[in-house]
Amino acid sequence: MDLQLKNKTAFISGSTAGIGYSIAETLLEEGVNVIINGRTNESVDEAVKALRDLNPQGSVSGFAADFSKSEDVARLIADLPYVDILVNNAGIFEPKAFAEISDEDWFRFFEVNVMSGIRLSRHLFPKMLDKNWGRIIFISSESAVFIPDEMIHYGMTKTAQLAVSRGLSELCKGTNVTVNSILPGPTKSKGVGAFIEDLAKSGNLTTAEVETDFFKNMRPTSLIQRFLDVQEIANAVAYYSSPLASGTNGASIRVDGGLIRSIL
Repeated sequence: MDLQLKNKTAFISGSTAGIGYSIAETLLEEGVNVIINGRTNESVDEAVKALRDLNPQGSVSGFAADFSKSEDVARLIADLPYVDILVNNAGIFEPKAFAEISDEDWFRFFEVNVMSGIRLSRHLFPKMLDKNWGRIIFISSESAVFIPDEMIHYGMTKTAQLAVSRGLSELCKGTNVTVNSILPGPTKSKGVGAFIEDLAKSGNLTTAEVETDFFKNMRPTSLIQRFLDVQEIANAVAYYSSPLASGTNGASIRVDGGLIRSIL
């Protein structure tokens, strides 16, 4: 299937590894001019090189910016060219008991997970409306709906993303600009993979045993009973970034392995 994305330009925040990197790789394969982002110049340069090695004919560049630092964000926005597709993927997570989540933690999570997308969208959304074409996608989480008791602060930020995404979509009425959210289920990204390996070592278990226990006891409603692969998320993002998805706007799209039980 031709996703009709050739010569579009996309910016993906938090894209030097994991889901963001896979999105960048997939869009690059579709002929998109891809701009990636990471916290350091070193991580960005390394990811740009890896993407160019994978797709020598593709157009890929990058900007370093730490979304926990407002000055980095301001510099990024000032330097960022026009983009057709914005994927708000930057985010952090951390299992932590509710009573131990400090005010600083709450604000830090909101700053990185929510304000990153707000600031980028505020800059790019009006330009998309002027051009009468654009895609904004927030990478939220099933945790936006199924709030995890082991990281309530994270779940709160993912719910906030849904609110921002739906609100922005209301401002697209009658245009060819769409704003949607993707809700991945538990995904074996780089960070989650390391977390699983740490649990396996501490419990003297295999990673397969940890995964089985995780879905049996912590996410028992999952229908696939496994971690999603980052490519499964990237496939969905590529489609909803494309002109073929013109009929979908203001949606919260689940790629959660059937974890959320509600019909709507």
